[in-house]
Amino acid sequence: MVPGGWQGGWAFDSVAAELRRNGHHVEAVTLSGLELDGPVDVDRPPNLDTHIDQVAEIIDRGDEASLALCGHSYGGMVIAGVADRLGDRLDQLVFIDAYVPDDGDSCWSLTSDGFRELFIAGARADGRWVAVPDGLDPRARPHPLASFVQSIRLESDPKHAFGRTFISGGAWPGSPFVTLTERLRDDSGWRVHEIPVGHSIAGRDPHSLAAVLNALPPAAGKP
Repeated sequence: MVPGGWQGGWAFDSVAAELRRNGHHVEAVTLSGLELDGPVDVDRPPNLDTHIDQVAEIIDRGDEASLALCGHSYGGMVIAGVADRLGDRLDQLVFIDAYVPDDGDSCWSLTSDGFRELFIAGARADGRWVAVPDGLDPRARPHPLASFVQSIRLESDPKHAFGRTFISGGAWPGSPFVTLTERLRDDSGWRVHEIPVGHSIAGRDPHSLAAVLNALPPAAGKP
């Protein structure tokens, strides 16, 4: 499970606990630079490639069990990059109110003007790190601007045999995902669920999110 901007693996604590009670192994990742004790090198912020490499390495050193890779918000960029490399290791790819990129897209290009303004205003101090927006959890940390603006490189056949699911938080004010949600509803290659509690689905309704994840069917052609 890959969190969105400014957050760490702790964002999935309640969801992960419920999934574990149902017998799943869950690893919630804190992306490089978002550690609770601060980034390893404040002068060298990680970019999107760094985060894709990090999650791909975790999967590479794991076993061969069926794997659902889940990403919230910015985390959708990360899981798309990992799936491009390691699609044969995946059973499910789950975007939780998240960006779903094509080759050449970035979080910057896919988001709304409001979020672009937030990124730039938040990075005004040093041009490297986007300050934590008001109202987030005290554990949130400044997010590396480079990861928001770097374009993704997707090279493989996009029709891997894993299932694709999009979980919408509904039409919350300023959501950049409303048009995407409607487009995916009309795409037979996707399952779309709605948990209309806003963007922070894992925090506001962890039970419903865990229920959707627990009920994901195996992808076609996989046991």
